Amino acid sequence: MALWPKIYVFRCCRERCVCDLWFFSACLNSSVPLKSTTMKIIADTNIPFVKECLSSIGDVTTIGGRQITAEVVKEADILLVRSITRVDEPLLGESSVKFAATATIGIDHIDQQYLAANNIGFAYAPGSNANSVAEYIVAALLALAKKHRFTLAGKSIGIVGVGNVGSKVEAKCRALGMNVLLNDPPLARKTSDLKYLPLSDLYDCDFITMHTPLTRDGQDKTYHLAGTEFFSSLKPGTFFLNSSRGPVADTKAVTEALASKRLAGIVLDVWENEPDIDPHLLLKAELSTPHVAGYSYDGKVAGMIMIYKAACEHFGLTPSYTAEDFLPAPAIPAIEIDPDSAPGQTIIHDTVQQIYTINRDDFNTREILLQPPDQRGAFFDQLRKEYPVRREFQNTNITGTAADSDLGRTLSGLGFKL
Repeated sequence: MALWPKIYVFRCCRERCVCDLWFFSACLNSSVPLKSTTMKIIADTNIPFVKECLSSIGDVTTIGGRQITAEVVKEADILLVRSITRVDEPLLGESSVKFAATATIGIDHIDQQYLAANNIGFAYAPGSNANSVAEYIVAALLALAKKHRFTLAGKSIGIVGVGNVGSKVEAKCRALGMNVLLNDPPLARKTSDLKYLPLSDLYDCDFITMHTPLTRDGQDKTYHLAGTEFFSSLKPGTFFLNSSRGPVADTKAVTEALASKRLAGIVLDVWENEPDIDPHLLLKAELSTPHVAGYSYDGKVAGMIMIYKAACEHFGLTPSYTAEDFLPAPAIPAIEIDPDSAPGQTIIHDTVQQIYTINRDDFNTREILLQPPDQRGAFFDQLRKEYPVRREFQNTNITGTAADSDLGRTLSGLGFKL
């Protein structure tokens, strides 16, 4: 009697679930066991530890996000990307991909309708790097305050978009003693909470920071939300910050607002036409960074683990790892502070700088201007690929007499441990 094979493997296309009956019959009568098929995984090389982690469920090939093409993913079962890879029919139409995920909180680069229509599983990482972006905003505000010699306490900040990121920005700005105004039309309709104000109520703020997704149509379209009308309505001397998506702000309108002195300054982490960003705007920015606000190591590992667990769930597998398996000990586990050594805001600025030196990111980004024009886009991507390890405030303990003081409570509100 013929031996049964140990494992049967049938691959059916998504369009026609038709098995080769001859092959099926041959398998049943074969005395040679079939080999199991290992899943093939294509992943963006900028997802940390993706190979070490996902190798537990398949063969992982890492590649730069802009080099992920239809040919690269043709034989893949799983595709894992970050924000620079467009996942849609042109990429996946001829592929065998059964599950796609992005290790980001934004999903405007994902054609979810196409994935759903073709029974391709999908996951993303909402909230994974929200704290990282909020800490970026804190570092930016403190850097602006030091440069222009003003106190943040009592200043007003308008937050446009109060989801995972915006809500964390709100909490940290309140810890700094700032007056916070919120705008989020979808949440306003959903909750009827009067704290969500019309956008026009934010025009008199000292700072406005954008934390919306990128949507190009519909009632809450955010494409060029910060456009000519928006900037012309702001009070003169406003600082504008964008760490959401580049096209939320109209580059031409931002440039004109700077030229007219309507804006006191801009902080840009995201840009239209990345990686080929506007050199004039880069030159004019108070702080410029290469789309790395959410690039804390904690956030990137959290995003990786979220899509790893989602992939395991999709294929009925048991996860082998958690984020703690990949996070190293912090380089600065503790900072001793004397609250009488300097003004409170100075101490806060210097403490934050020890964990995240935003001015270093700004300095490195400006080196784009030193590159030949045809190499600037590649340099922008290189800055992201080679971004250094940046840990979040929560990994550092505040010690000394400051721990039990108003200053300590402010630092705690920013995320430090006491």
